[in-house]
Amino acid sequence: MTTFTALTTLDGREPAEALGEALEDLTPEPTGVGVFEIEDGSGRWEVGGYFLEQPDETQLAILAMAFGAAPFAVSEIPETDWVAHVRRDLHPIVAGRFFIYGAHDADKVPADAEPLLIEAAMAFGTGHHGTTQGCLLALDRLATDGFVGRNVADIGCGTAVLAMAAARIWPGTIMASDLDQIAVDTAAANVTANDLDGRIECFEAAGFEHPRHAAAAPYDLVFANILKGPLIELAPDMAAHIGAGGYAVLSGILNPQADDTVAAYLANGFEVAARNELGEWTALVMRRLAA
Repeated sequence: MTTFTALTTLDGREPAEALGEALEDLTPEPTGVGVFEIEDGSGRWEVGGYFLEQPDETQLAILAMAFGAAPFAVSEIPETDWVAHVRRDLHPIVAGRFFIYGAHDADKVPADAEPLLIEAAMAFGTGHHGTTQGCLLALDRLATDGFVGRNVADIGCGTAVLAMAAARIWPGTIMASDLDQIAVDTAAANVTANDLDGRIECFEAAGFEHPRHAAAAPYDLVFANILKGPLIELAPDMAAHIGAGGYAVLSGILNPQADDTVAAYLANGFEVAARNELGEWTALVMRRLAA
């Protein structure tokens, strides 16, 4: 089935969200609407609609003018078997001791690697993105330096690849949470596929807002591979949930955004333990100082 997208950009969160709501009232109706901040420091937002029928470009033009947005770019998307397409392109990834692979590459797992199975249908957070690789490499370096995570959380866990990586090398139960229930379900399925049932608790939560996080704290290691804005907002909660000497591994940060993120954590009682760039992305390891 052929589908259509209509995408535009504009300044500011409030007008972007308002435009997204207006987009939902079009005829034909979109099957979904997305409103996202463009993480390049520009303050621009992207608004997109997805349609089973070709959208009315006159209506789109009127909406763009009314909200001060750029003209909508309408694209036709032919039917594609995306899982098969991704499987062809999703080659195994090595990040330190960790080997991330799909079931179609099970015969390629090295004997001395820590294997992490993530299927192509669950491609978000597979380890192929620089942000996830940066976190896995940070984890590998911490372990190599002798750190043992006894109380670990993965905030915004996605596929739970980071939680599973920690579970591969350390004992104990790991908390894996995400604000999206679909991601939580995906994480739980991956935990089962990797024979880690009972080692990782997967639950829905925005940040640390869940009784399980309160009960498990203080953590000695927290992963947060999300975006700059939420990471900065989480800095006080990170300080409240990580014990003295514990670490926060942060990613989802474009290189030019790293200084702002570091500043937020320095202001909340952390120091920089490591800062590494992988392509256009920065991974930070922040150490919690004694109160």
